[in-house]
Amino acid sequence: MTERKNDLSRAKRMEMLLQTQLAPLTLEIADESSKHAGHAGARPGGETHYHVHLVSKSFEGLTRVARQRLVYNALREEFDTGLHALALDLKTPAETR
Repeated sequence: MTERKNDLSRAKRMEMLLQTQLAPLTLEIADESSKHAGHAGARPGGETHYHVHLVSKSFEGLTRVARQRLVYNALREEFDTGLHALALDLKTPAETR
C-alpha cells in the first residue's frame, strides 16, 4: 500500500524530493523546530525548522549559493506549505574525504 504524500511527515517528503532531484550519497534531515519555539515562523506542531546534511555529485563545480538554490528549488512546495528555515551543510563527495 502506497502512502499518500499528505500522510507523510515533512521530513519524509523532503527526503523523497531531495533523493529524487539530487541523488545524494548521504542525506540526513533533522527537525530542529523545538529549538525555535517562539521565534518567527515557528508553529506549535513543529515541522518548520530543519538541518539538512547532504552529499551529492550534483554540487560539483557549484558555489555555495548555487548549491543552496538547488536545495531550495527542490523544496519549493514545502516552503509554500509551512517550511520556514533550513540550516544546510552541502558537500561534494570529494569534500568529505
